[in-house]
Amino acid sequence: MSESDILPRDFQSLKARIIERGPSLPKRLTQVATYALEHPDEIAFGTVASIAVEADVQPSTLVRFSQAMGYQGFSELQEVFRARLRDRILNYEERIQQLRQHALSASKSHVIFQGFTEAAEKSINTLQERLEPKKLDHAVEILSKAETIYLLGLRRSFPITTYMSYAFGKLSVRNVLIDAIGGLAQEELGFASKRDAVLAISFTPYASETVALAQAAAARNVPIVAITDSGFSPLASLAETWFEVAEANFEGFRSMAATLALAMTLTVAVAEKRGRRT
Repeated sequence: MSESDILPRDFQSLKARIIERGPSLPKRLTQVATYALEHPDEIAFGTVASIAVEADVQPSTLVRFSQAMGYQGFSELQEVFRARLRDRILNYEERIQQLRQHALSASKSHVIFQGFTEAAEKSINTLQERLEPKKLDHAVEILSKAETIYLLGLRRSFPITTYMSYAFGKLSVRNVLIDAIGGLAQEELGFASKRDAVLAISFTPYASETVALAQAAAARNVPIVAITDSGFSPLASLAETWFEVAEANFEGFRSMAATLALAMTLTVAVAEKRGRRT
């Protein structure tokens, strides 16, 4: 029996199979794969009907997706997602529901504050579970060797790259912040060469300009390190190494706590490594 024939019984193995087989899946199955990686808790606790509604597919599509991953049916695949959470006492949604139940007797502003701090806590805990030390070291190696680090993150990712640029400046690390002011993003990144590196950040629905600029840099053999939210992200296929960050949300507003924690880790680690070299 080959390794590809072994049925995944843990979440990391299943995730690796989904990413591996993703490019060959039909459109609807790809849609389920993307949803499953972005919302593993919902897959674990939802019903076939509720998950199908959220993923915008037919219930039968979930069964076909499960079979494409090697399982006999959806319940068998769902058990892998449930096993991932079995040791948790309360999941995030249950805790938020508790906050809402107490909203009538508590300050509304405080309930909102609690919601956002819960989202930030969940985001950071998830990143701690998923972050691979070797991948982190690889990214630091790429960025620390670069003559100039180009920081690419537009729309909601822009606050992250802005703060990184500020911190790199304080740490005497040469960088260029791609701010796209005046529509000059292409010119700002146009000087990047294979001696430099790009740190690109984008999340669903992925800023089109960020993706286009990263593609142009990759075509010139500029090393890319990416922070994104899925193996199906267009940045993942362009990067020499990439990090998956799944930010939780409260009332539709996503936390950026985990992304900022990872960004500052990279910033300080790169400065420390460059300092040791010199």
